[in-house]
Amino acid sequence: MKWSEICILTTNEAIEPISNILHETGASGLVIEEPLELVNTEETPFGEMYELDPNDFPDEGVRIKAYLPMNSFLGETVEEIKQAINNLLVYDIDLGQNHVTLSEVHEEEWATAWKKYYKPVKISEKITITPTWEEYTPVDSDEIIIELDPGMAFGTGTHPTTVLSIQALEAYLNEGDTVIDVGSGSGILSIASVLLGAGSVHAFDLDEVAVKSTKTNAKINKVDNKINAKQNNLLEQVDEKANIIVSNILAEIIVRFVDDAWNNLVDGGLFITSGIIQGKKQLVHDRLKESGFEVIAMNEMEDWISIIAKKVR
Repeated sequence: MKWSEICILTTNEAIEPISNILHETGASGLVIEEPLELVNTEETPFGEMYELDPNDFPDEGVRIKAYLPMNSFLGETVEEIKQAINNLLVYDIDLGQNHVTLSEVHEEEWATAWKKYYKPVKISEKITITPTWEEYTPVDSDEIIIELDPGMAFGTGTHPTTVLSIQALEAYLNEGDTVIDVGSGSGILSIASVLLGAGSVHAFDLDEVAVKSTKTNAKINKVDNKINAKQNNLLEQVDEKANIIVSNILAEIIVRFVDDAWNNLVDGGLFITSGIIQGKKQLVHDRLKESGFEVIAMNEMEDWISIIAKKVR
């Protein structure tokens, strides 16, 4: 089978929504190329991650690549993707150059090309993420290894929004805590929660593929007995009580379920939010305070923000 590689030159701000659009239209093997990844490999406080080829990365902006089967519907699918991306302007999302290109890729090339971007990466003081096909020997005795199979739709957890979420879990999660993961994706935050000591995790995602991915990766890491993954729209009709709710999704989505998060947290519980760009920081901050949360920390990485808020009476 022949595949077509669709490449969108855009901005950091648009990564999450465009990735979601590509996934919803059936695209496979998502790859994100950004110049800052080259800088990060040299400046990470946890040591060099891995070598990258500068020729694979744009001089400015971000390239998002995915793969579409070359069939009679390809033209319609590409136009649908372009229209959906343009519609993001309604939400004041900066699309940058928004330049879309197509190129043909043979199946054998597609099957392995995107894997070259994924290597073992230490993303916090304790946690190292490694793709399932890479061999890795722990450097420290207390190092926590998360093996992840990104499959066709998800990355390997090295994006700043995920790193910020995991660093917050590492800082605030206590042994035996109950955690709710809203928008679980690959399940990386759910898995990290258990490996950091959570007693149980309820993982919710509206996407059936994400639920399956969470279950698969939980089994790979031998924590599936503590993770209950279900298809659900945010926290609608969820009556579980948690010590921590963690959510790495768009700011526009976070503000929709702040009240539900309040109701699903025990007194003193924490709401860890990520996926927030600089321009939407105040929006989320104000919405949290409006619902009664006390913002106890805000952390930044590149252009991204995580906010940790506490339920106080």
